[in-house]
Amino acid sequence: MTTAQQQLLPAYDHRPGTGPTLVFLHYWGGSARTWDLVVDRLAGRDVLTLDFRGWGRSSSLSGPCTLRRLTEDTLAVIADAGVCDYVLVGHSMGGKVAQLIAATRPAGLRGIVLVGPAPAKPAAGITLEYREALSHAYDSDESVAAARDAILTATELPDEVKSQIVADSRSSSDAARVEWPLHGIAEDITEHTRMIGVPALIVAGENDHVEPADVLRDNLMPCLSDAALVVIPESGHLIPLEAPADLVDAITAFAPAS
Repeated sequence: MTTAQQQLLPAYDHRPGTGPTLVFLHYWGGSARTWDLVVDRLAGRDVLTLDFRGWGRSSSLSGPCTLRRLTEDTLAVIADAGVCDYVLVGHSMGGKVAQLIAATRPAGLRGIVLVGPAPAKPAAGITLEYREALSHAYDSDESVAAARDAILTATELPDEVKSQIVADSRSSSDAARVEWPLHGIAEDITEHTRMIGVPALIVAGENDHVEPADVLRDNLMPCLSDAALVVIPESGHLIPLEAPADLVDAITAFAPAS
């Protein structure tokens, strides 16, 4: 696996293999390694993972960390890696970024897999009060652990994965930590999502309290012209960490190696 870091690009890892390339975009609080349990089950596949601006190895990159900036960054990383035939796999916030990327109809994009994605139209519960409270969810190790156990997950995780979630959520810049809850989560991108011209697979967790399947059916699927929904049994919101094998099955069925 090769690792690249340029001054103006987020850090990313590109493992050559059989295409189409799977480009993984992490959630608010995650990093490239959020996908490790998934990537490990994709032996032989061409995969690219990145740390969004302001997160993980990219935490020193300056803001803004808006959805538009993350979209531009991702397209720049894809070009830098020489990837020209790919499927986007975006989780939560990364799913919203994936929608914005796909809306530009970039050359080489075959499809998108949206994993517990933030929907095109924000849910009714995304109030100003909710967003203000959410902006403090990662203020301390203790607050991250509380969010992890009470909100983000619905299954028991190994201790090392629990620790990784805390470390990743705490490894952001101030700009990245507050941009999503205060602004990005509330952006209505319906008009962009309606411009997507490739097939989409939406993967929901059966017990996801952050982006429930019903919200995705109402606030995302109507915006997509070619979309299917798969529900992962028992999983909460952190599907890549809670149910990596089931997620790999869904991804490979949608985007088999060619």
